[in-house]
Amino acid sequence: MNFGYSFAGAFVGFLVGLTGVGGGSLMAPILILFFGFQPAVAIGSDLWFAAVTKSVGGGVHRQVGSPNWKIAGRLALGSVPAAVLTLLWLGYARGGHLEAHFLLKLLGAALIFSACLLPLKGRLETTFKTLRSHLGDSMRSHQFALTILGGAAVGCLVTLTSVGAGALVAVLLMMLYPLSLKARALVGTDIVHAVPLALVAAVGHSIFGNVDWSLLGMLLLGSIPGIIAGSLVAGKVNDDLVRIALSVMLAISGAKLLLA
Repeated sequence: MNFGYSFAGAFVGFLVGLTGVGGGSLMAPILILFFGFQPAVAIGSDLWFAAVTKSVGGGVHRQVGSPNWKIAGRLALGSVPAAVLTLLWLGYARGGHLEAHFLLKLLGAALIFSACLLPLKGRLETTFKTLRSHLGDSMRSHQFALTILGGAAVGCLVTLTSVGAGALVAVLLMMLYPLSLKARALVGTDIVHAVPLALVAAVGHSIFGNVDWSLLGMLLLGSIPGIIAGSLVAGKVNDDLVRIALSVMLAISGAKLLLA
């Protein structure tokens, strides 16, 4: 038994509960860079890790009333069908997984993009609130369609790389709902939306044989208490410091994958 996997699971689980970000963004590169797993197996196992871990985190956030279920449902209307279509393409056209070298580059690019977005969260939030107040009701008429389209793009990316359900959805929600989602509600909505998306993608990767079940068990041994702890303290710590630290970790991981 490798308890290093459980420690990694606890670390990532805590960050997911705290910020809604960090699941696929950190776990897949950790498995590839530190534990030597093949990219396809790391992504498939990570998707199951995200599905189970975020189910627990979503339950905690539900108890404190933070998720916006209507907005999470709109995201899922786009992301879940997109995940299914991506899996069908992956199975029929690519034999269940992409070539390892290409996966590393795709995963690295997604991490760098996420790392660039995180530090800008505060500035983007202010900008989007100002824009929303100027647009008035005209913004509301486009929210539904844009949420579904944004969810579809995230669903495709998450299915291929396991990255995107956190950082990208957080920015999408800030852009489309800057007035109606406070920080804790944004995290809760982000987490509960990720559960059905990660579950659908995880089942598909299981069919393709891209999951290491013993690894998954050790990851969950640490992640479940980790995400409970993170969810309970969400909104009580300095969000800016957490985002900066997470952004640095994502940038380093992304750079290493791009150079691998």
